[in-house]
Amino acid sequence: MKKVIYLLVFVGLILTGCNPLEDVNEEVDAIPTEPNVGAFEYTLTDEDYSAFDLGYGSFNSNQQAKDSIPSLLSNLYPLYGQGSSVVVNYNLYIGNAEGVSDFTGSDVYTLTNSDYAATGSDAFGFYPDVNPTSQIPSVLDAQIASPMEGQLVLAKYKHYTETPVVGLANLVEYNFAGSFEGWNAVEESGADIVWTSESGYVQGNGYFGDQFSNVEWLVSPSIDLAGEDNLKFQITQELDFAGDASLVKILVSTDYTGDVQTATWNEITLANPATSTMATSEDYDFSAYDGQTINVAFKYESIGDDPTTVGVDEGDAGRWRIESMAIKTLGATGATDAKGEYFMYTGGNWEAVQDVYYLSSADYDSMGTGSGQPGQYNNFSSSVSPNNYLPTFLGLNFPYGQEEQELFVVYDYYSSNSGAQIRGDLYTFTNGMWTAHQSTIQTSLQFGFDNGVWVPDNTIRYTISTPAFDFIEANYAAVVGFETPVSSMANYGNFDRRVGNPAYWSDEMLETVFADLLGSLVAPTAEDDQKYVMVFDIYDGNSGTEEFKLIKTAGEWVSNQ
Repeated sequence: MKKVIYLLVFVGLILTGCNPLEDVNEEVDAIPTEPNVGAFEYTLTDEDYSAFDLGYGSFNSNQQAKDSIPSLLSNLYPLYGQGSSVVVNYNLYIGNAEGVSDFTGSDVYTLTNSDYAATGSDAFGFYPDVNPTSQIPSVLDAQIASPMEGQLVLAKYKHYTETPVVGLANLVEYNFAGSFEGWNAVEESGADIVWTSESGYVQGNGYFGDQFSNVEWLVSPSIDLAGEDNLKFQITQELDFAGDASLVKILVSTDYTGDVQTATWNEITLANPATSTMATSEDYDFSAYDGQTINVAFKYESIGDDPTTVGVDEGDAGRWRIESMAIKTLGATGATDAKGEYFMYTGGNWEAVQDVYYLSSADYDSMGTGSGQPGQYNNFSSSVSPNNYLPTFLGLNFPYGQEEQELFVVYDYYSSNSGAQIRGDLYTFTNGMWTAHQSTIQTSLQFGFDNGVWVPDNTIRYTISTPAFDFIEANYAAVVGFETPVSSMANYGNFDRRVGNPAYWSDEMLETVFADLLGSLVAPTAEDDQKYVMVFDIYDGNSGTEEFKLIKTAGEWVSNQ
């Protein structure tokens, strides 16, 4: 059948070329009817792990690797068939260093404007000359009721890097990089998931290979603006591929109780609406909501294309991306660094935890702010690996570590599967360098092509050489029926396969000596189902090579031919 398919290709070439028919026939005859057979080695790349939706860049188990890798091999080696094999090298997760999960799974408290005011900063962050470590315990005392002995808390705060000045400052701020920030998606109509969390923004999108009709809201938590006045609203957003921009709306309600249909919503109409470039709006007058409790909503609507109207595109499914939103008021403003520190409740007090460092926004920026660098969204991800940046960062910022000193490093991480996360690792100062705990190891699995699919294959190929010849001679030279074959083998370094010759090695004889060789010398501790291919030189009138397959079953090595 394969030759017929190729023949059709060559006939097509005749219609467009000038090769004589006899040349085509010769080429068809030269095409192999059997699939290619090959043996390869392949190491998984970062792109491969991303394709498997493995944000950690490793497999959690060998079974997960066995289940995932065959589809990749089908794409990599489409022209290879029965008998082919690939050794795949991959990263296997073996676990974080002890103690890391205590920090990455701790409680988190983010300081509020009133917390800063209570400590005397009277601003939207700690003043430059204030030591946050000394002020945060009193905040935690006031805000965390009935703490438990040993409780860990990551306290997140802002620290001014310059003396603030009076101006518009963010009273409420949502940064949607890798997180919904507590907002809820509410389905009004349509069957698709419209709102998704992406690495740098939230996104509303009704295009799924075609335009589909959907109405879906993204609604904020309740926002308490009591005691605030002269408020302003600002949003950073982008709108692409939209025919009618009015299909996306920014709405505000003062009576929302969980049902978007029964609440009263007022639309915000910006002087600088969303365009095809991510841009920040003007400071919109929001004073109508001074002192009130509100909910903000982003309402996305798309119109499906009518499939019965051929050649006419009647759909409208824009792509709305929102990077951040803020409600502002008059106050102190200035550049800040977003930081975090760990505190433990012990003996009735909140104590700062030593030898743990949480990366700040300035730290990410110092590692690069361009596309594909940590400072772009102030986090790491599968495509921006912390392993590529943190050793250098620690060498620059903690250059005087003591030998074998340990430091827990905790950071923000975005996973395409799980969204925003807190991750970390333990670094040890060794020989003048900070080295991460080895949470993964590289290991290998062999896959074989069997009956049209790639399957895990633990087959080991073993070439018979001097140690094996010596073993067989020592153990079988005096065994009845083996004397002459063993003598010939020892003399010529091969196995005589000439039927009827006194030195002939039958399949049964080969199975006997190879099983003994594996059980006694080569693989005495192998588990059941382990496979071996014994590769050996032969003489059958000409010199050549043969292979003999064995498998361990119920503790015994038997033929697997």
